[in-house]
Amino acid sequence: MNIHFTSLGCAKNLIDSEQMLALVTAAGHEIVADPAQADAAVVNTCAFIEAAQQEAINAILELAELKKTGSLKRLVVTGCLPQRYSGDILKEIPEIDAVLGTGSFPDIVSALETGERHFARFADKNAPLPELDRAVTTGPGWAYVKIADGCDNRCAYCVIPSIRGKYRSRPMDAILAEAENLAQAGIKELILVAQDVTAYGRDFRDGTTLCTLLRELVKVDGIEWIRLHYLYPHEMTDELIDLIASEPKILHYLDIPIQHVNDAILRRMRRPETRASIEALFQKLRARIPDGVIRTSLIVGLPGEGEAEFQELLDFLKEQKLPRAGAFVFSPQEGTAAAEMPDRCTEEEAQARRDTVMALQADIMDDYDAAQIGRTFQVLCEGRGEDGRWTGRRYADSPDVDEQVLFTGEAVPGAFARVTIDALEDGCLVGHTIE
Repeated sequence: MNIHFTSLGCAKNLIDSEQMLALVTAAGHEIVADPAQADAAVVNTCAFIEAAQQEAINAILELAELKKTGSLKRLVVTGCLPQRYSGDILKEIPEIDAVLGTGSFPDIVSALETGERHFARFADKNAPLPELDRAVTTGPGWAYVKIADGCDNRCAYCVIPSIRGKYRSRPMDAILAEAENLAQAGIKELILVAQDVTAYGRDFRDGTTLCTLLRELVKVDGIEWIRLHYLYPHEMTDELIDLIASEPKILHYLDIPIQHVNDAILRRMRRPETRASIEALFQKLRARIPDGVIRTSLIVGLPGEGEAEFQELLDFLKEQKLPRAGAFVFSPQEGTAAAEMPDRCTEEEAQARRDTVMALQADIMDDYDAAQIGRTFQVLCEGRGEDGRWTGRRYADSPDVDEQVLFTGEAVPGAFARVTIDALEDGCLVGHTIE
């Protein structure tokens, strides 16, 4: 059977898709890029915010049309959307033949091969993570590694705990074995992902922490970069900060989602931080890791955010001048505390606030990039762009969320090159390789 995969959402979702790809190919099926050539299609969905849900529904409906006009005979929908709407999705979109919840990815072959109409599996979303082979689809030279799934933080705006379950860390020996296999396959950069990597090991109750894991991962031959997504502010211990500062393989890229800085808004979000604690953390990080690149994510338009609260956020960004930041409009999600809160601004006003934040941040990032001209960096080469120049990333750039480096000279995809930055062009650093 020819099978087409569409993977939506975050890196954790992509890893789930890669595991399903491995299971499907091991069962003897062929993967095809063109859905028009497929006998069956799989859509692995995200349902974190309204925009992600709509993207998933649109992808499903597009494939459903192929069931009427093409060779497509079976449509399978997996992941967060069916998990969240398990009682309704097959009724609302009858073109779907099978659904798998977030705990049922190992059942993908059965979902594809069975003739059962409206096949559905929803295993325990709180069960330990399955240890499965995966077909890595990223790179060259880099790959994601999921170290945990689920979340226990219960932020007022977030549905992740209800969709992905409680926080579950993967066994350390399984992560290390996967890292060894990836290194042998030529992977140079591991990007550790979880909803909260700083909570790694807490559920083991044996003293294991993220630091424990990192001290073992840096010993893996062939792995030269380790990037961390995401570091929650209240979990950033002195031990972790010192380890990041002292261990050359752990990149000085600090992805720390703060969401806001106004104390009243943070309380509404059920976040444990305050503006003072965030500022103190950033000051400590800059003192101990002078070349550290801090990235954050922000939410605007949460109920209760007025002009004063929003202006405080803008003032904070002007003061801190973070090299990397992204802003999202608050999306009320059914079943969350924030969805029931009063004093919400209009959608238009929230979007205008996001645009204001991103315009301010664009100027801050341009100033940061301009300061990189003349410097030389280790760059992981990813291939050639449409204009023939090489593309790659520095330690300051994470895939799909940050800028790329465009450069000329000798390079090999999946390997490192020494690149001197010559200019800034359309938001990208431009340079040339040196010996």
